[in-house]
Amino acid sequence: MHQRVLVVAVMFLVSVVPTNGGAGVSYAAGKQETSKTQSVPGKEPKKVFEAHEAHVRYHFKDSDMYFTFGSLVLGAAGNHGCEIGEAFRTAAHIKDGDAASWQEEWAKMARLVEARGQQSLAGGHQVSARDQLQRASYYYRLALLAMLPDDPRLREYARKSRSLLKKAGEMFHPPLEYFEIPFEGTSLPGFFRKAAAGTKPVQTLIVIGGGETFAEDNFFYIAPQTYDRGYNFMTVDLPGQGLLPLEGKFFRPDMHVPMKAVVDYALGRPEVDPQRLAVYGYSAGGGFVPQTAMHDQRIKAIAMNSCVVDARALFATMPVVKATPEEIASWSSFLGNTVKLVCWRWGVPMDKPAGLVAANEGFRFDPAKVAVPALVIVGEGEYQSEEVKRQQQLCLDNLPNPRKKLVVTPASEGAANHCVMENRSLMSQVVFDWLDELFQEAKPKQP
Repeated sequence: MHQRVLVVAVMFLVSVVPTNGGAGVSYAAGKQETSKTQSVPGKEPKKVFEAHEAHVRYHFKDSDMYFTFGSLVLGAAGNHGCEIGEAFRTAAHIKDGDAASWQEEWAKMARLVEARGQQSLAGGHQVSARDQLQRASYYYRLALLAMLPDDPRLREYARKSRSLLKKAGEMFHPPLEYFEIPFEGTSLPGFFRKAAAGTKPVQTLIVIGGGETFAEDNFFYIAPQTYDRGYNFMTVDLPGQGLLPLEGKFFRPDMHVPMKAVVDYALGRPEVDPQRLAVYGYSAGGGFVPQTAMHDQRIKAIAMNSCVVDARALFATMPVVKATPEEIASWSSFLGNTVKLVCWRWGVPMDKPAGLVAANEGFRFDPAKVAVPALVIVGEGEYQSEEVKRQQQLCLDNLPNPRKKLVVTPASEGAANHCVMENRSLMSQVVFDWLDELFQEAKPKQP
């Protein structure tokens, strides 16, 4: 297995993805020329202007960074999470595989974009301010990647990311609202945006992320597609996610317990139609969500990307849990820190990744006890894993509701990666076309 397998397994905690031989292609970021030359015998070389000259290039031989840049960064462009020019400019200055360099460059771009947003806000230009502050929020979030929990910037950048999205959210119409749900001595923070003004109850999608997500990730993953289609959008940090591990709240086998508080909150809002409440879980959320549906009949439909019937069995196939001390020593700091963070979020000693297998004992659900309609999505590349394929089939074969569906999104359309991060339009089309058809029957009749 190559390192790209490692990053997919570790960062999102769902599957082992085989390496595509061309995925690790490196584009050197050396001295950039702005023109080409033509040589004529006996004369000085003549500079020739080339309109298509690439003035900024990026360079990632490190396959973990390559995957992260292509999926998490560029994948968010359509949802206002990044601008292509800003993303490539940042990437071109990152030292290959170096966690500190990644963090420094994204924080630098975040500050630049934040300043632009604040300038527009001071001038009363709300649309410009909203768009800039959204991107600044996500850039601060990207700067958190591979940042260890004892780094003081972890709280600083996470809070900055959250505060900027809250500020941008105030300029949406209807606004994006920030909330906190009391839970076991702390709170579960999240965001809610109504599909339209007023309190008319409509269909609602709650989005739950995976093993290394913040609520902000879920916003940039799918929120615009949600309210564009007339759905309320809601997301939240569960124990193990966001900054909650700093409060001693780690991932736990009974994730349906905190999820009950989330559903309670959603159904306490007048805008939420209780007959059209769906929950979508991606990455490790593909296990948390169906487990919740086993225990909570108020959920009317679920989607999983992909389905995690038994997290322990998946972790047992991951190369990082089998790595020797020599292999661990050879990892880039970007990968090494990412693995440590995953251990931290599961309450495992950061230098003992093998402990992740035992830590996931009990993270499972019984498909036969999930009575609601269910959609399973998986990228074609991820589906090549035998264990991933086995768990998707196990889920589909045992779900009792006839309204169940498996969709493997195609590599030929740029939708092969874990969670289909790199083609969010296609992913959203699959999710919402299915939900639209399902909820059409549950829609209240007009008088």
